[in-house]
Amino acid sequence: MDAGFVATVALVYAMSRRRPRIVRRCWVHTILRKRLQRGEYHVLVQELRLDGVLFQQYFRMSKDAFDELLGKVDPLIAKADTRMRLSIGPAEPLAICLRYLATGDSYRTIAFSYRVGHATVAVIVKEVAGAIWTALVEETMPVPQTEDWRAIAAGFQERWNFPNCVGAIDGKHVVIQAPANSGSLYFNYKSTHSLVLLAVVDAQYLFRVVDVGGFGRSSDGGSLRNSAFGEGLRDGSLQLPPDTVIPGAERLGLLPHVFVGDEAFPLLDNLLRPFPGRQLTRERRLFNYRLSRARLVVECAFGILSSQWRMFRRVITTSPEVTELCEGHLCVAQLPPQEDNRKVITHTCRPCLRRVE
Repeated sequence: MDAGFVATVALVYAMSRRRPRIVRRCWVHTILRKRLQRGEYHVLVQELRLDGVLFQQYFRMSKDAFDELLGKVDPLIAKADTRMRLSIGPAEPLAICLRYLATGDSYRTIAFSYRVGHATVAVIVKEVAGAIWTALVEETMPVPQTEDWRAIAAGFQERWNFPNCVGAIDGKHVVIQAPANSGSLYFNYKSTHSLVLLAVVDAQYLFRVVDVGGFGRSSDGGSLRNSAFGEGLRDGSLQLPPDTVIPGAERLGLLPHVFVGDEAFPLLDNLLRPFPGRQLTRERRLFNYRLSRARLVVECAFGILSSQWRMFRRVITTSPEVTELCEGHLCVAQLPPQEDNRKVITHTCRPCLRRVE
């Protein structure tokens, strides 16, 4: 058979399978043209700025924090006007992104409220989340140095009575909609699909190290092993403080600085986990109690994070790449507890001080 004839038949078949081109009925929908007059940002948000409490409830962020964040990401998300249309100002994309993170609503719901296209919302969330990470990561979550680890250890000693502890580590499964053709890659032991957020938290419930994007099928120990932080923990490149003597336990000699985790993590030189089993000696039960008391701060940090940003309480339907950006943004944007609320947070998050016999 002639090769040219075969190529012609293949081309005709490919053209017949091609989807018909969608012809736009209008450049911008009539409803979207009224964005400046009736859009949620230009009407409701401007009214909310007159009431700090309602603004906080709407964005899960104060007006001052919103304006400060806008000043930092403005150069990264600002768009230029063209002869065909005016660009959306940087404040409105930031509002759209924060509203999505604060509620977890679908792109279409937010698109109808703000009178923009749902594809525009998808682009805005991805760009703004990435810009926030770029603008804040070096300021709010720099790579800890030796002095930083030493300050964290002092905080755990003072607040949680656990010496030489430089952080509590744990993983959180962020539930997502299974990506197409992903198989069991994101399927976890809870029978849901998820991404793993691995985090190290200090004594003040603040994230110091995060690793986002772990597959849901991986355990916490597996996520640690596959992360850059886990690699640094194994090869000793985290710049942890040198071994010290714990006051009152001089007989034990020099002891290393450690992270504390639950039973899902392996036992390493710089990573402690509870003693397994039920029939334990009094000393081991005391150790497990102290370790669990110090480790609970990371559980509380995850609770505070999901309480402030309700996106974590829903099934996230965005792509894993966008979800990773949102997770990282929320970790670097987490604010420390205010002085007037710190006692309340400590009281609600601290485990009961029961007596260990």
